[in-house]
Amino acid sequence: MNRLLLGAALALLPVILPAAVAEADEPLTYGVRPFYLIDKLPDGELKEKLLSCTGQTPARTTFSIGHRGAPLQFPEHTVQSNLAAARSGAGILECDVAFTADKELVCRHAQNDLHTTTNMLVSDLAAKCTTPFTPAAGDTPAAAECRTSDITLAEFQTLTPKMDAADKTATSAEAYQGGVPSWRTTLYADGAELMTHKQSIDLFKSLGAKFTPELKDPAVEMPFDGFSMDDYAQKLIAEYEDAGIPAADVFPQSFNLDVIKYWVANAGDYGQQAVYLVEPADDWSADDESTWTHTPAEIAELGVNYLAPSINMLVSLDDDGEIVASAYAEAAKDAGLTLITWSLERSGPLANGGGWYYNSVTDAIDSDSDYYAVLDVLAQDVGVVGVFSDWPATVTYYANCFDL
Repeated sequence: MNRLLLGAALALLPVILPAAVAEADEPLTYGVRPFYLIDKLPDGELKEKLLSCTGQTPARTTFSIGHRGAPLQFPEHTVQSNLAAARSGAGILECDVAFTADKELVCRHAQNDLHTTTNMLVSDLAAKCTTPFTPAAGDTPAAAECRTSDITLAEFQTLTPKMDAADKTATSAEAYQGGVPSWRTTLYADGAELMTHKQSIDLFKSLGAKFTPELKDPAVEMPFDGFSMDDYAQKLIAEYEDAGIPAADVFPQSFNLDVIKYWVANAGDYGQQAVYLVEPADDWSADDESTWTHTPAEIAELGVNYLAPSINMLVSLDDDGEIVASAYAEAAKDAGLTLITWSLERSGPLANGGGWYYNSVTDAIDSDSDYYAVLDVLAQDVGVVGVFSDWPATVTYYANCFDL
């Protein structure tokens, strides 16, 4: 890539103001990370192909999905996190949906994560937390639990987001705010803004992106003050209908199969886009169908069109130790399901086998460059149509290079 052009592109990424409004046709940038990973790849066809694309102009692609925005460097589910994801070419953006005490929908990865993702424990709302802060003592770690359902929407909007982390050795609520892994950063946390679900719809539309809201299972017993799971699922869809968003642009997700079945039966064209998220049970094996809670064929028979297994469900090792499509992936393709997967760039450095997301191919993971090695198998052999990532530029670069 021309060094002047690369320098100009890099200059765009950090300049994201708290009240910034990006346009759908705003120039995109890869930043430096894709090239850092490509440089680490061993010599071979994949490295040659990716290097051949260094002069390409970044383009938005639905193959690249922002996982909570771009939380490798930005507080998740914030305006700024999603601006970063969109500016690095993510064509689909995610709002994980939870509800408040007054049953309003907000973007949070879990209903009970406000103690790690916001300043609630050190705010005037701390007394409303389900479980107040308790300091670390001896072998007992510090603990707390603050839920969106503990507070109203108006109260939620007074909170300040932060990088998702907690210092379990803390003896004060202030110290508990720390704990950010060394491979993430707090550099872009200042001034970040929380979002309601409705606000995410407006923002993502302005960015020219499509939508993938995930209905999160509540931490509270349902029905909640008369608010049932069906009410919750319907309210999510209704906010897209009310905003005039075409069903073809919305991919509602859930790990809860009952929610998926509700959408298929009751949400019309939106239900045809429903994405069933799955992850492996402790005894799950890609090669042993008897360990699968539901076979892909059984899922397809329910009228589900999109299946989103975690990365470790879709890849395995062959007899030569090479990364290949798993038997589960092949079964999903045979069932006619369209595959999406999650979440690239979630694990940090991959020098020690890659952690949970790569535990089905641990023996083949020893470098950060393996993000691209795994992504190549997911795209070319498994045939996924979209990949969630904590840093979407990595996926965008690959998708642009391979015309996905």
